[in-house]
Amino acid sequence: MLVSQSGNYQLKSSSDFKLYSGLSSPSNIVPMVVEQSGVGERAFDIYSRLLRDRIIFLGTPIDDVVSNSIVAQLLFLDAEDSEKDIQLYINSPGGSVTAGMAIYDTIQQIRPDVVTICFGLAASMGAFLLTAGTRGKRMSLPDSRIMIHQPLGGAQGQAVDIEIQAREILYHKSKLNQLLAQHTGQPLERVEADTERDFFMSAEEAKNYGLIDQVILRQNLPVAGENVTVLK
Repeated sequence: MLVSQSGNYQLKSSSDFKLYSGLSSPSNIVPMVVEQSGVGERAFDIYSRLLRDRIIFLGTPIDDVVSNSIVAQLLFLDAEDSEKDIQLYINSPGGSVTAGMAIYDTIQQIRPDVVTICFGLAASMGAFLLTAGTRGKRMSLPDSRIMIHQPLGGAQGQAVDIEIQAREILYHKSKLNQLLAQHTGQPLERVEADTERDFFMSAEEAKNYGLIDQVILRQNLPVAGENVTVLK
């Protein structure tokens, strides 16, 4: 069994590794939106309505179910219009590395630019996905927090099984550090040192680090359905 550093999460699979900030999430409450047209009324959950404006929300810990949903939405919007930006809002404590990498690879492969926006907290895999957006279009609200660290995990069983799991978590650690260095422009040695422990940053500090490109103020707030100008 894998247990996060904080001990708040017990992870069921010994074949997966997690990136968690150790913060718990409350129950989900999804508002409904009613739209009127000439043929009557139609009700949408708020996330489906926002998807029509090419807005995707990642507001939970990241697991396979969440990953599949985010990937499906990204692929749908890519097929619908390959020229318009997709806005991905992130407020997540992190989660499964493999589930997060499925989202990451999809962001890198689809044709539209992906605008990533942190609101609240982007920690662990949440921060990794934040910096994976299109360069020049990675943003954060001013009072958000961003945190990076190394994958957390553990293993039990026979010595050979523990050795296999240790090699796998070291692989994920190395891969994530290389990609963070690539997306932030920081030297790999600095990323390796900074991710040894929880490394929290303000929005402005994350901008200076290279995780994001701009801090959102009222005058540069992204508009739904419109492309964002790349910040040079």
